[in-house]
Amino acid sequence: MARPKPTKPNTVTCGDYEVITPDTRKLRSTLRQAAPDEPDPVALAEEALAQIACEFSNWMKLECERLDNARRDVKKSGLSKKTKQELFLAAHDLKGDSGLFGFPKVVPAADSLCRLLEHSPDLRKIPVAIVDQHVDAVRAIAREYTRTDIAAMAAALTRKLREVTDEFLMRENRNRPEVLKVIQSPALAPSETF
Repeated sequence: MARPKPTKPNTVTCGDYEVITPDTRKLRSTLRQAAPDEPDPVALAEEALAQIACEFSNWMKLECERLDNARRDVKKSGLSKKTKQELFLAAHDLKGDSGLFGFPKVVPAADSLCRLLEHSPDLRKIPVAIVDQHVDAVRAIAREYTRTDIAAMAAALTRKLREVTDEFLMRENRNRPEVLKVIQSPALAPSETF
């Protein structure tokens, strides 16, 4: 059987960056060749996700509890390397998994907390109030997810969190131009699109 001829990806240049869209025909044909008499693997994955979708809200509840427990440890012991790591991992997991598990509006708030922890040069200077605001926002968005106005509520919360976080990070990193450049770049998880 002949292999599909390799094709070049579609590349569009936009100012100072390029958007590369790979040709997926080879991947599709490979999947079909590997199992022509088997059901579509993507359809199987979607079906499996649908079967466990009822567990997603329980997952979100547990992840919010994990984030809250990490925050409590910070309030009890301060921001140390260990408590920062626990808080960061809880926020990072929420940032990475919330979209997949049906809670995409949580992603920007969790992303903002990750940015705060990642770009603060001195953990001791991070106001616990900002950490509280992030954790409370994540929990509120998750708790109120079925509200019809959740998109507007989540966007307002995350926009304000981003402003407060960026203001703090800009001040704390004023002598670190390489970090300022990263902080000033657009969010990877913009609250407006979720």
